[in-house]
Amino acid sequence: MNTRNAAPALKHTLLFRALTRGALPLACFASVPVMAEVTQNSESELEHVLVVGQGASLDKALREQRRADSIKSVVSADAMAQMPDENVAEALQRLPGVSIERDQGEGRFVSVRGLGPDLNSVQINGTVIPSPNSGTRAVALDVVPSELVETLSVVKAVTPDMDANSLGGSVAVESLSAFDRDGRFYSLAAESNYDDNVGETSPKLSGVYSDLFSIGGDSENLGVALAFSWQERDFGSDNVETGGGWDFDEGARLEESEMRDYIITRERSGLGLNLDYRVSDSSKLYLRTLYSEFTDTEIRNAAGVEFADAQQAGEQGDAEGWRELKDREETQEIASFVFGGEWDLEQWSVTGQLGYSRSSEDTPGHIAGAVFEGDGDFTDTRFSSGRKPVLVAADSFYDPSAFVLEEVEWGQQKTTDTEQNIRFDIARSYQASNAEGEFKFGGKYSTREKDNDTNVWKYEDFADYGISDDALLLSTYAGGEVDYSLGRFGPGIKSGGIARLIGGLDAEEFYDEEESRIEDFVMDEDITAAYLMNTLEWERLRMILGVRYEGTEFSAEGTGLRDDVYEAVNVDNDYDHWLPGAHLRYQLGDDTQLRAAWTNTVVRPTFEQVAPGFVIDGDEASFGNPDLDALESANFDLGVEHFLGRAGVLSAFVFYKEIDNFIYQTDIAGTGAWADFDEAETFANGDSADLYGLELSWSQQLGSLPAPWNGLLLGANFTYSRSDATLVDGDEERDIDLPYQSDRVGNAMVGWENNTFSVRLSANYKSSYLQEVSTVDDPEHDLFVDAQTFVDLTVRWYVTPQLQLSFEAQNITDEPYYVYTGSRGFNAQYEEYGPSFKLGITLTSM
Repeated sequence: MNTRNAAPALKHTLLFRALTRGALPLACFASVPVMAEVTQNSESELEHVLVVGQGASLDKALREQRRADSIKSVVSADAMAQMPDENVAEALQRLPGVSIERDQGEGRFVSVRGLGPDLNSVQINGTVIPSPNSGTRAVALDVVPSELVETLSVVKAVTPDMDANSLGGSVAVESLSAFDRDGRFYSLAAESNYDDNVGETSPKLSGVYSDLFSIGGDSENLGVALAFSWQERDFGSDNVETGGGWDFDEGARLEESEMRDYIITRERSGLGLNLDYRVSDSSKLYLRTLYSEFTDTEIRNAAGVEFADAQQAGEQGDAEGWRELKDREETQEIASFVFGGEWDLEQWSVTGQLGYSRSSEDTPGHIAGAVFEGDGDFTDTRFSSGRKPVLVAADSFYDPSAFVLEEVEWGQQKTTDTEQNIRFDIARSYQASNAEGEFKFGGKYSTREKDNDTNVWKYEDFADYGISDDALLLSTYAGGEVDYSLGRFGPGIKSGGIARLIGGLDAEEFYDEEESRIEDFVMDEDITAAYLMNTLEWERLRMILGVRYEGTEFSAEGTGLRDDVYEAVNVDNDYDHWLPGAHLRYQLGDDTQLRAAWTNTVVRPTFEQVAPGFVIDGDEASFGNPDLDALESANFDLGVEHFLGRAGVLSAFVFYKEIDNFIYQTDIAGTGAWADFDEAETFANGDSADLYGLELSWSQQLGSLPAPWNGLLLGANFTYSRSDATLVDGDEERDIDLPYQSDRVGNAMVGWENNTFSVRLSANYKSSYLQEVSTVDDPEHDLFVDAQTFVDLTVRWYVTPQLQLSFEAQNITDEPYYVYTGSRGFNAQYEEYGPSFKLGITLTSM
């Protein structure tokens, strides 16, 4: 039954039954914000419960932020558990200056201060996490469940002892240690999630256990912490998109449009085991491990048309039509192992660490696209809106016997990205006149290998292989009517029959050698780093001066195709950077401090941009550019933080970034070696770009008010930024904003809690931004992502100090995802997800 079309009362009844049946029988693990202290009232014999909830978790994060040398924002595990966030990316969006890119409505990539995800780094327990995606450096943080994390921080101005590979920010993920708790601790939780779009209920189980042990005669010198999480989520989206296929030469006329229905099952599991051993009061060893697996099973039905003549909204005309199926399972894995130690030797301190991490994306053999083309034109075809160009056509467009199988693309892909590193840091404290000083130096060597293997088969011309016309009709493979909320869709396509059809053919005859070989590569990147840093602290002033060196050795192997002849490609590109920096922190008063920083950072090109493969066909070419320069940025930050007691802060920062060598996609035909070409698409370095902005943040727990208002917690943050960059193509040039840079990003939160209940309503806002740049002389076909506001609600009831029930609602206002072409009236992609609701139960130790 389709509950979206049911009467409201029936729909709400079904929702309640689904949630309660899914949540109440479950009991498992989660990191939870509830820790309780029970005291006995001698007069009334009643327990008094002090719940450490929203205010305490925020206060903990602010304390860490206050004492940090770098400029950063922090969110703790307790705070993450207060919000209905599915993963690490969604937890980070609550921080000032941070926004996220979503996939199918769920947070995936993180942007900091308006800079795209590829311009940020991600570290887990101090080691860089490589990306499981083939072409990008951005780490998809939806792979990491939030339950495995103790703290998250975004460093916006790095110190010289930190990796310099970030222009926007460096995301640091720290998993839990048993010494973060007092003695034995455990929590068990179960959750049930109802997705309104597909009308399905999904389970989630998660948990944490930690304890301290005594070995070798010492007291509680070994800490063991274990966390795991498992979730299976059924959800989907309804989509209509044009890909920017608008003709603006004679008014705004649409050339083609496609409706898409996504049905997704996402299974996410993670496991973390951490060991801490205190060898003595002055030395310790630790092992941090994390494994996360993320499997997406996606079925996508599509129905689209190409108009015989480009049309405006409301016009009718003839069109060629098609229907398409994509059916694939994709698994991403992240594994991280960090072994290290710390030793204090009177005035000296030494730390060392070995790190290994591996990310992979495995998409085994699947239907990448099964295309059925319409038998002739379809009449009376139209669309009613430029924003949502859902198709309306004659009845024949919805008849499965009117479509014939034209092509099946079968594909498989495996990407692995492995990073290993060794680092050391040595520091010596000293006295300098009336100042406390520390001189610190260290080094790091990391080696990284990224490997991509793609194989593609394209099955077509089926009649040549004795396959009958009837066996190619869509009616042979059609399922029921697609449940599509935006309009009439027509029949869906089943994958089983298609797989059997091509399974009976000789795969070698259909192997696409060009696409399979050109996209394969092996890239190696070795980075040698060293730094010197000196810290001086007077009564009110703390100053850090230092310099970092990073040398990069890059090599790549791949295959090119020049006029039907394959060539082996081997390229190298080595470069180095000297990166000075300075940080100042001055105490204006007991609760007010001024921060200033000058830093220099570097981000290497993405793997797609430096890919060694190329295709040259006559006077047309497309290729990566392994000779690209790395992006360099000089960063300036100035701000003030005033702390308002428990869970309270008022801060303001201004920032400016001068970015050299920013990278963009371009056509260099007609220049240099490509002077005789009509098309030569590649990537090039721009000259320079500027980013500047203002970041404001405020939060406060109003504990001084009379009850019940003393449980009120308010918070808001807002970041305003602007960017300027110039694209050049021969004699043509134009100014743009940096891609993915939103002018305005903000959060607002109102919460209330007492000893029994906790309520929190939050909103996250991100203004529109440039997603993809068209050619220099065609700004009308630039693609922009429209502004979005997501509203979420969390309600928690502490039944006892150990037992908690929760209700959460995400995307309450059913915010869509909308990409437009040039201006808001012209669709590139429109997608709706619907809200989701959760019920949960948590059991925790004291």
